[in-house]
Amino acid sequence: MTGVTLTSAGLDPRRRRILFRCWHRGIREMDLVFGQFAEAEIATLSEAELDEFETIMAEEDNDLVRWIMGTWPVPERFQTPMFSRLAAYTPDFDKPLRTPE
Repeated sequence: MTGVTLTSAGLDPRRRRILFRCWHRGIREMDLVFGQFAEAEIATLSEAELDEFETIMAEEDNDLVRWIMGTWPVPERFQTPMFSRLAAYTPDFDKPLRTPE
């Protein structure tokens, strides 16, 4: 079961792959943060923003949770507008989950 509500039919292969990876992080909290952020933003991100987003996604979930929650300082390499947008995104933890059709 995932929380995917965006259909990936209209997305290019790269964006579909990123969207899938956002919803399959390994830590449910990161699934919700990355998945809902991607659903809201993926269609309008530039290629450079997608590059940066994928770089952020490559980090360990446990580190990302700590950076996003503010329990660890964000490394200098991630003190960027993209990371700030991601960290500022507030997912709806009460959003009902459904299986994509």
